[in-house]
Amino acid sequence: MPCVKTQKRTRALLAGVLVAAGTVVLAPFVVAAETPVGPREAYTETTLLFGTQRPDGGTPVTAAQFQRFLDTQVTTRFPAGLTVEDGTGQYRDRHGVIEKERSYRVVIVYPTRKAASANAELEAVRSLYDHAFQQESVGRLDESVHASFT
Repeated sequence: MPCVKTQKRTRALLAGVLVAAGTVVLAPFVVAAETPVGPREAYTETTLLFGTQRPDGGTPVTAAQFQRFLDTQVTTRFPAGLTVEDGTGQYRDRHGVIEKERSYRVVIVYPTRKAASANAELEAVRSLYDHAFQQESVGRLDESVHASFT
């Protein structure tokens, strides 16, 4: 049977090892939590959803036409940048027919303090696209975010 002193030493040693291991394991989390992210500002992230089919059955908006629209109407209004993603959209039109079409998702991030002027520009973009390509609508999603850019 092991001696009481040996058992106490073993327990103390084991406790010390566990504490040290816990410190090592938790150390990255403590450092990460204390690492500053830098100054972050309130931003609004707006996503615009552009379809390419025309309700009258005409030729869909081509990739070149959409790119030209982005270059002349969107990027000129939001020169700080935007993100464009290709996609496929599906919806029910005003006649109840389910339509599938190539679509584009355009994401624009801007300081919330500039939301009033950005809103006017975004609505102009939506209206211009509706009229230029005979669209029934351009979807819009707005989300509040905090961001920093370096």
